[in-house]
Amino acid sequence: MTAVTEARGPGEWLGEQLRDGGGAGWRVRLEEEQREELLTAVRAAESAGLTPSDVARTGLPRPGSPGGAGSPPRAFLPDAGARVRGLLLDGPGFALLQGVPVDGMSDRQRELAALGLARLVGGLVPQGPGAEPLMHVRDTGADPSGPRTRSYEHRGPLGYHSDPTDAVALLCLRPARSGGISTIVGSVALHNELVRTRPDLAGLLYEPWWHDLRRGDGPDSFAAKPLCVRRPGGGISFAYGPDYLRSALRGAHVPPFTPAQEEVMALLDRLAADPRFALAMDLREGDMQFLDNRVVLHGRTAYADHPEPRLRRHLMRLWLTLDA
Repeated sequence: MTAVTEARGPGEWLGEQLRDGGGAGWRVRLEEEQREELLTAVRAAESAGLTPSDVARTGLPRPGSPGGAGSPPRAFLPDAGARVRGLLLDGPGFALLQGVPVDGMSDRQRELAALGLARLVGGLVPQGPGAEPLMHVRDTGADPSGPRTRSYEHRGPLGYHSDPTDAVALLCLRPARSGGISTIVGSVALHNELVRTRPDLAGLLYEPWWHDLRRGDGPDSFAAKPLCVRRPGGGISFAYGPDYLRSALRGAHVPPFTPAQEEVMALLDRLAADPRFALAMDLREGDMQFLDNRVVLHGRTAYADHPEPRLRRHLMRLWLTLDA
């Protein structure tokens, strides 16, 4: 087995460093003119009859703000999108966009706003059985332990994982009554810790593992691929999700885990839960979290909801490609 070396680049951070004097440079707050520009663009899209699928393809209209004499209108929102994209690609691999004016918007306007903001960062990737431009994340009463239950359907805890696209965005419309805390960890930091402390197991990250791709039926629902792939420049792309690795075992052709694989998963899960590595984000109304799935894993604590439906936890999830 070839010796595995440490990786460099985004996702190498430690949660304790960011909490203890590491600053909050990963926060991007929309200023008043940006919020007004977003509201104007959403209303223009609605008046033009644009659907969420339209906005997913082309983005929101950009009316901008008046410039000086003889100058074109100035658009402020792309500045925020560029900052978020920069944090994903050249920063820690995550960003928190704050101040999205969801209060007072209709459900359709919120969808258009979420899609328009995401399009400033990357391209939209369809998701779910219906290939929708976004998914609504809320408790439907689904059993968290069900082998075909999807993560956006229940209130149970979510283990650390990466979604199957370059990046994921979550816009919080309403938080839970309690719990539902988003937790993230730099997967490059986990990789490097495993290389340093258990070099005998690190090579397994680069061998094929069976993944449950879509919680469906049939052999095309499963695929064997490595957890880690080297990227140009010394970085890695880390694709991990213990729940989906375990549910792949229902495939008739999928072999059980080896003892070494079980040990690797236990180590990764233990490291990800270590306060040295993990960073918690209590998403509030109007917060939009962006994560580069290739270098950041994310999880969620279990939550308790309000009894009134209008107050229950509600997020929107968007999948992005970050191709130039």
